[in-house]
Amino acid sequence: MRGTLTGQRYVDDIRRPHVGPFLNGLPGAIFQQDNARPHTARVAQDFLRHFQTLPWPTRSPDLSFVEHAWDQLKWQVPSCHSVHDLELAVQDLWTHLPQDNIRCLINSMPDRLTACIAAGVGPTRY
Repeated sequence: MRGTLTGQRYVDDIRRPHVGPFLNGLPGAIFQQDNARPHTARVAQDFLRHFQTLPWPTRSPDLSFVEHAWDQLKWQVPSCHSVHDLELAVQDLWTHLPQDNIRCLINSMPDRLTACIAAGVGPTRY
């Protein structure tokens, strides 16, 4: 997305056209997100009132392996001269992210959950 992601843009550009239909097609699905400002904005929370959501610890990205996948990618992004070149570079890196890396992140979830519970609302080694 270009520009600042506000709660309203999050609902209008992501939740309403993509998340809502996806969740409606998965009866019993539980939606997970972190506590980024656009996610916790009143308009964004109002949109989710019809869906089951996973409670998320305050200030804890420790459970989100997607954040760690992005972290792995950001160190590989080449210097780009335009937004278009940056978009292409990130799409290529994401497409070629080794499945072993993703599998390791997913398999680490039990340890992440244990560490998060043990730390309460504090940080973990993840």
